[in-house]
Amino acid sequence: MDRIIFHIDVNSAYLSWSALEKLHNGSCVDLRTIPAIIGGDMAKRHGVVLAKSIPAKAYGIVTGEPIVNARRKCPNLTLEPPDHKLYSRRSRELMTLLSDFSPDLEQVSVDECYMDFTPIRRQYPSPEAAAHLIRERIEAELGFTVNVGISDRKVLAKMASDFRKPNLVHTLYSYEIQEKMWPLPLSSLFMCGHSSVETLRNLEILTIGDLARTDRAIVESHLKSHGTLLWEYANGIDASEVATVQADAKGIGNSTTLTKDAEDKETAHLVLLSLAESVSRRLRSSGQSAGMVSTEIKYNNFRKVSHQTTLLSPTGQTDAIHQTACALFDEIWDGTPVRLLGIRSSKLVSNEDPVQLSLFDLQTADAGTAGDDSFAPAYTGSPRRQPSTKKKEQLDAALDSIRKRYGADAVVRGSLLSDSKKPKYD
Repeated sequence: MDRIIFHIDVNSAYLSWSALEKLHNGSCVDLRTIPAIIGGDMAKRHGVVLAKSIPAKAYGIVTGEPIVNARRKCPNLTLEPPDHKLYSRRSRELMTLLSDFSPDLEQVSVDECYMDFTPIRRQYPSPEAAAHLIRERIEAELGFTVNVGISDRKVLAKMASDFRKPNLVHTLYSYEIQEKMWPLPLSSLFMCGHSSVETLRNLEILTIGDLARTDRAIVESHLKSHGTLLWEYANGIDASEVATVQADAKGIGNSTTLTKDAEDKETAHLVLLSLAESVSRRLRSSGQSAGMVSTEIKYNNFRKVSHQTTLLSPTGQTDAIHQTACALFDEIWDGTPVRLLGIRSSKLVSNEDPVQLSLFDLQTADAGTAGDDSFAPAYTGSPRRQPSTKKKEQLDAALDSIRKRYGADAVVRGSLLSDSKKPKYD
């Protein structure tokens, strides 16, 4: 039986949620009906358009542009600051409502998620009928609108939800890609950023269909592994499943908005190291290990992407989480400057529970017992000679002890000492 996957995306989430809150508090003006944007303090690097109303869009205002530019286009523009506590609350309300339909949800951001519709498909006349029911109930009970994309592939469901908005349902099944997706410009393809578009345009590849029909090896030669991913997406190839996380298996994560966009891999890796230290320290403090790690990127144009992988065996080691996060970053980064980075761990297990070791774990454990270094397994790339698993655990424990006694900044890795971009977070 073919899979059926929904992608549910809130229409202009920040602006819709702020508009509803102001109406609830007695305002007689609906931000959604006037030229309005959600933006913030330029000194804190939030002086850009985070969300816009449809009337604001008519003035040519786009998400991600500086607020000063938006004001030039529309002098009577209404500016509302973001309220992230409100957005988190509304997001939880949305996920609670959706769980009434199916528990098989994968939330990928505050305003979007995937739903595996396959197990419940027989309860409804059709996927389209169920999607309309979901859309109508969200509007009736929560007051805002969503788009629902339906497909047999996750990436195609995501693409479908980005079709014409707002408050609509679209399908994009594998057999529909030539008609509905191939005529679209490359910039419409999920994960195809500005840098990739320019590279492909130089090869006279202008539409998604052009990319799909291009020899895969040619695309790979110019865009490496990211080119492979784009070529597969253009052809509707995506075997990933909806990664359902149960309510009692919440993850531990951290993210940071950079004071200056990261434009090279080395800078991003240093930021990820700081985040990996924070996440792994919290894992160890809670007596847990992570079975899955994901890396989140938000580009300076506010496009968000993420990638995750299941580990060979659960871990709370800083180095292991950092190496995995960096490998995931390298797979999905398309060269566009990065505004935000995040690491999240999930599939958590208690350190008191027995864990099935992999072959690599057994090898490193043997080497550690003998007092020698070993070849530690890396997520990608060729093996490197590294300290044993036992030594890494002892190092992490020592650092945790020092920081607990003398403060979080008592010990700083040498690789971060010269990094003026070290992120600040709680």
